[in-house]
Amino acid sequence: MEKPKIIAYLKPTCGWSNGVRAVFKKYDLPYEDRDIINDETQRREMVEKSGQMLSPCVEIDGHMLADVSGEEVEAWLLANQVVAPNNLAFEVPINRACGAHVRR
Repeated sequence: MEKPKIIAYLKPTCGWSNGVRAVFKKYDLPYEDRDIINDETQRREMVEKSGQMLSPCVEIDGHMLADVSGEEVEAWLLANQVVAPNNLAFEVPINRACGAHVRR
């Protein structure tokens, strides 16, 4: 399969953003990680492209997925046959909110 062009508008530390990153790692998909917290230009671009202010937002070959979890990104990739299913485990939860506490 040819690798898609992916731009991910993410927060540096956030459960949702880390879940999106984990999906890309599981499927070995290269992507541009755009920091919307420390780079105002990237945040403005995300809002302009997605039409809203919530993140993560992921653009895959020109198709915008706005305010998504890693779970939703994975479902979209599989449904659109961008990736084939695999049995690899995720390194982090893919559906955890920012600020969610992990019990140890």
